[in-house]
Amino acid sequence: MKIALFPGSFDPVTKAHVDIVKRSVSLFDKVYIGIGVNSTKKGLLSVETREQMLRAVFQNDTRIHIVAYEGLTVAFCKSIGAAYMIRGIRTVSDFEYEKAIAQMNHSLEPEIESIFIVSKPGYSSISSSIVREIMRYNGDVSQFIPKEALEYL
Repeated sequence: MKIALFPGSFDPVTKAHVDIVKRSVSLFDKVYIGIGVNSTKKGLLSVETREQMLRAVFQNDTRIHIVAYEGLTVAFCKSIGAAYMIRGIRTVSDFEYEKAIAQMNHSLEPEIESIFIVSKPGYSSISSSIVREIMRYNGDVSQFIPKEALEYL
């Protein structure tokens, strides 16, 4: 069984995240969406809200599983039997950053492969951090967020 992890903060989930998941799910038997919990960072949304939001967005696909985790992402991959880690790439700078992380992860766990999926052009400017900034100033984020997630904001 081919199992992959798509890790991130998903604070909040965006249409760009959804696109990456939908495009990757056909490549694997099971895709975990892993909400990375960093105890030193305070997110805008609680981890529980992010889990509920993601479950609402992906409720109709039994191949997708939502789970929060703490610690090293490669260690979490091993714990769920994932041999692949999915990463979305929006820009050249994303690639440089993700390449460095992938190389470090490979040093830690050589059997886990990083898979890069390039975002569609229409999604390349959407990031959770930009959406959070718009939300802080009461801007309308509905064009960036899946409709199923809006009620959790």
